[in-house]
Amino acid sequence: MKKILSLILALCMVFALTAASAEPVARVAGMKGPTAMGMVKMMQDDAGQTYDFNVIVAIDEINTKLVKGELDIAAVPANVASVLYNKTQGKIQVLAINTLGVLYIVENGDTVKSVEDLRGRTIYSAGKGATPEYSLNYVLSQNGIDPEKDVTIEFKSEQAECLSALLANPGAVAMMPQPFVTTAQTKAEGIRIALDMTEEWAKLQDGAENPSAMLTGVVVARKDFAEANPEVVNAFLDSYKASVDFTNANVEEAAAIIAAYDIIPEPVAKKAVPYCGIACIEGAEMQTKLAGYLNVLFEQNPAAVGGAVPADDFYYQR
Repeated sequence: MKKILSLILALCMVFALTAASAEPVARVAGMKGPTAMGMVKMMQDDAGQTYDFNVIVAIDEINTKLVKGELDIAAVPANVASVLYNKTQGKIQVLAINTLGVLYIVENGDTVKSVEDLRGRTIYSAGKGATPEYSLNYVLSQNGIDPEKDVTIEFKSEQAECLSALLANPGAVAMMPQPFVTTAQTKAEGIRIALDMTEEWAKLQDGAENPSAMLTGVVVARKDFAEANPEVVNAFLDSYKASVDFTNANVEEAAAIIAAYDIIPEPVAKKAVPYCGIACIEGAEMQTKLAGYLNVLFEQNPAAVGGAVPADDFYYQR
């Protein structure tokens, strides 16, 4: 009996050591910003045992690693997911929407109460030729404001330039994303959020049969990885949703974790998280919202989504 017990104990120890030294089941990356902020609780709890997490600054690095097969799952801008799908002939799938719109119209004053109040104004923004420009054009035009004639849109190369221009030109407004809005508010008194562009987009969808949404980020996977490992992908999504729920419900604790992973400073995270649209939307709702959003971008510039709106196989379904 003692020999049997000793053998069982030895086998248990071998199993434990093997499990502890096992390779992570998925290589995961998030961008440094809102797209990674909802992932931090999952990163902390997992501690590299199940997933190999990386927080990466440059989207080009994530794109390259996905295409080369060096990543299995990644958080990327919504339109970039479509571009990668087209570039790889359908080898990228979107698993979930993970960040809703983070764009806001801000002003150093109290004059803008509606989109109509933007008529005749100068709007500073970064992101020319990218989703900020297309989203702004859509909201303006759908509210009867011609982006080329009824407003002056001045594009800057970075958010700091938008803030400087906003402060230097009374009566001007700027469109900025979180967490830059919160950072700006800590640097200059009087800057207020005038319009939430996500809400303004949503207003335009009232009564639509298939309402779209303004989106910032999604979680994607290599299609061959998802097809070969559906149980891994589904478990990842379950854990990711729990992490998102934690971040939204426990802002102060989440902010500390966000800072620990050097995503943004803790004081900024505390103020910014409620405005970052952190989410985890899957399935049919994901497809409806994302497909509608990509169609809006496609109508303005097909290159923004990689030349074509993705087919149904772009959307992962459990």
